This record gives sequence, C-alpha cells and structure tokens, in this order.
Amino acid sequence: MRALMILGAVFAFAPFGAAMAQDAAAGQRVFNQCRACHTINEGGRNGVGPNLHGVWERPAGSIQGFRYSAGMQTVAQAGLVWNEDNLRRYLAAPRDVVPGGSMAFAGIRNEQQLNDLLAYLQAQR
Repeated sequence: MRALMILGAVFAFAPFGAAMAQDAAAGQRVFNQCRACHTINEGGRNGVGPNLHGVWERPAGSIQGFRYSAGMQTVAQAGLVWNEDNLRRYLAAPRDVVPGGSMAFAGIRNEQQLNDLLAYLQAQR
C-alpha cells in the first residue's frame, strides 16, 4: 500500500516536471533579448557581442576576429568551455563567471526561461 501511495505521488507531480522541461521554441523567444548584441545564424556576423552559433561546447573567447574583453580573455586562457553548467551560470549572472567582462546584461533570473534558452542554444550547433 505504501509503495502505491509513493507511486501515486510521483505521477501526481509528473505534469509539474514536464512543465519545467526545456523548450527550444520558447528559448528562441527568450533569445530575442540577446539579439541587440548577438547573432546566432551560421556564418553570421559578430555584433557588439560574438556570433553565438555553435556556442555549445565551444571554448570561451574563440571567435576569430572578435575583440573580447580582458575578463573574457582571462577565463578563456584558464580553459573555460561553454557547456551546460558554465552557460547556465553565465546566463544567470555574467559578472560572477567573467569578472571584468563587458557584457552589460544582468542575467536571466527565471529558471524556465533559462532552461528554454539553453535548449535553444544547444540546438544551434
């Protein structure tokens, strides 16, 4: 009986878990706030910030011809790679990950929007 109650509780919360899943289409809408400085299309130009196509698993500071801040150059030399953990931390609080960086964006506080944006960035390989 106890096992059935636990199983029932798991299924009762399944819709909540599904609602928190990553949604790349919603992430594309979240990315609209990034478009002021970044492009994401393959072969796209750099803007105020570098083109983000293929950012997933890319070493930080590695776009040829883009002029990175001293802070970004420092973390790049330390070997920072844009994986899910690093992107999540950076997108939530850029200055915590790259002190002295030039990105003026304060960060994404909404966990669902952050999850969706990560799904979108991962899809742009």
